[in-house]
Amino acid sequence: GRFDREVDIGIPDATGRLEILQIHTKNMKLADDVDLEQVANETHGHVGADLAALCSEAALQAIRKKMDLIDLEDETIDAEVMNSLAVTMDDFRWALSQSNPSALRETVVEVPQVTWEDIGGLEDVKRELQELVQYPVEHPDKFLKFGMTPSKGVLFYGPPGCGKTLLAKAIANECQANFISIKGPELLTMWFGESEANVREIFDKARQAAPCVLFFDELDSIAKARGGNIGDGGGAADRVINQILTEMDGMSTKKNVFIIGATNRPDIIDPAILRPGRLDQLIYIPLPDEKSRVAILKANLRKSPVAKDVDLDFLAKMTNGFSGADLTEICQRACKLAIRESIESEIRRERERQTNPSAM
Repeated sequence: GRFDREVDIGIPDATGRLEILQIHTKNMKLADDVDLEQVANETHGHVGADLAALCSEAALQAIRKKMDLIDLEDETIDAEVMNSLAVTMDDFRWALSQSNPSALRETVVEVPQVTWEDIGGLEDVKRELQELVQYPVEHPDKFLKFGMTPSKGVLFYGPPGCGKTLLAKAIANECQANFISIKGPELLTMWFGESEANVREIFDKARQAAPCVLFFDELDSIAKARGGNIGDGGGAADRVINQILTEMDGMSTKKNVFIIGATNRPDIIDPAILRPGRLDQLIYIPLPDEKSRVAILKANLRKSPVAKDVDLDFLAKMTNGFSGADLTEICQRACKLAIRESIESEIRRERERQTNPSAM
């Protein structure tokens, strides 16, 4: 008799976003390279108002590029400039990099900039990850044809500093998925029931941001085996695990949310989380071997000028037992020393020039 109908106006899917984009760009002059379908696929979590703002921002960016050719003193703009004005795909890409979708404001959601080239070695792990995450997103028809349900999650375990977080970011970037990173202890609070609410909220955000990679770093801090948390106030940690298990089971295969956990202590994780249908794939990320160490050093130094006498193979032989993070630190320190030498030599030359200007 009162509000007896509930109408849920949800976040538009890719088809809905395409229609909204077509409406907002119908009076715009678009360049030939603009693919609205591609833009619609990349705007996860955007509502109608966000898409309207995105189109406006792309149009403004197109105008900004032509500002040098427009004389603001004139009352009219030259017809040639007007005809050359068109919104390009690059303008949309720039607008996308500036936009912050409403549906995902409270959680930091990003499409990482890490690529496979940034990760040296681990070729087998990369291939396995592509099969687990990339194939279901890019080739869902193959999974339907063979009647296979894609895996929902994977657990990385291994020594610290071996690239577990980097791998998770790279796979999210490769399949153009959003990436939500959660450090285990962030979910735990002192208030009764709030930790479980945090878990629910994170999974809701991931569903809205689909396709999405949900990454739980330090999983052992929130998923310890139940019953062993002596002195735990009111069994808060146990309730958090129960909530995570419930959310994982409630994940629809249509939603394209992939869960990655990372830990250095797989032995203390609750076995229920590792059963098939949850984090059913366990991938060991080992310390890099010699070939992988060379690849890591190359990946770290690919943007730095390197002298011809630098022997990366020799460095790789000398660094047996070093993790990827250790090798990155070696490269960073070497760059720091090179910067110091470069600045000191410039200062020295400047002093020589000032004391003896005729010699220069």
